[in-house]
This record gives sequence, C-alpha cells and structure tokens, in this order.
Amino acid sequence: MVSAKKEMVVFCFDTLVAYYNSEEAPPPAFDDGQHPLFVTWKKAVNGGEPRLRGCIGTLEARWLINGFKDYALNSALRDRRFPPIQPKELPSLECTVSILTDYETANNHLDWEVGKHGIIIEFTDPDYNTRRSATYLPEVAAHEGWTKIEAIDSLMRKAGYNGTITESVRKRIRLTRYQSTLYTMRYSDYVSYVKTTRGAAPSIVGSKP
Repeated sequence: MVSAKKEMVVFCFDTLVAYYNSEEAPPPAFDDGQHPLFVTWKKAVNGGEPRLRGCIGTLEARWLINGFKDYALNSALRDRRFPPIQPKELPSLECTVSILTDYETANNHLDWEVGKHGIIIEFTDPDYNTRRSATYLPEVAAHEGWTKIEAIDSLMRKAGYNGTITESVRKRIRLTRYQSTLYTMRYSDYVSYVKTTRGAAPSIVGSKP
C-alpha cells in the first residue's frame, strides 16, 4: 500500500514555488500510482497554531504525480473559502498530503471512529429534493474535539444543508468511512530539504528570500 511521505509534500511546495516563478517544478522523487488524495495548506500566524488556508482533493483515484500537481495549486489558489495564497505567505505555511485508503460503507451515520476514519456523507435535502454530499478527513473531527454527532451536523452544513438538523434527517445519511496516511512539512523544513538535496535554497522571483 502506498503511504504519504516527505517527497510528496516537497513536490507540492515545489509546484507552488514553480507557479509563482512561471516555471516547471523539478520532477518528483516518488513513484506514480493511482489513489484518492488531498492537499491541505495551513498558515501559522504570530507563532500560534496553524490555521487552515486551503484544502482540496479528490475522493476518486488519481495518478499521484498529476494529482498532487493539480491539487497543490487548487487548494492554494482556488479554495473558494479563502483568498489565493500569496508568495509572501510561504515562510509561514505548512503543507499536508493525505492518501485515502480502506473505503467501507458504514451501517449508519454513527458507524465510524473519531480520529481513525474520514467520512463521506450523502443525503437528499428534503427542502429542495437535491442530493448533497461532503467529506471530512480523519484528522478533522479529532482536531476540533467533536463528537460524532457534532461532526455529522457540521458536515451537513458544509454540504450546503440549511434546514433543521433532526435525528430523522441524520438517519437518512448514507455514510462511507475511510482511512488515510498523511505527511506534514513546514516551509522551513522544505527549504532545509532543498538545500541539502539540491545545494541551494528555493527562491521566488521578485520577492525577498
């Protein structure tokens, strides 16, 4: 089984730096393969705990190299919840890559474990008779300190449901659970890695080092 690793995060940073420099990223130092994946950017402000700055991925299997290339940029620049990440923010960024595995159809909306499973919910919005879906990665509910019910209710809002959330509404959910491996790296560690392996630190054209 393929696991998330350092070289995948390096490639995401390389991809973003190359985008700012209008050039091609160096070739990745990991093998290709097909898996569902996510790229998450967080930003540390004034030495505090890093806060989400962008997170986009795919629940469908993608070739890893093209997938990380696409989602490194999509999550940094095109997450509609946030303005695009600017080059000056790079020093305060950290990046996490997730590779998703072990998809299972749950028996009900509570058939999963906080901290172990990511969840995908699918349900019909009774007010509009439309299908809605959303996902949280395995680390989200644990990081937020949520119970299963709190995570489900938050995820229903994320999916766009604005009605009253009742137990009968929750019971209509079709839930898929999954697991993931992830690797997180701060920009400063990325710079150290590049210096060690390539002999020079990464730089952005027109910006201070």
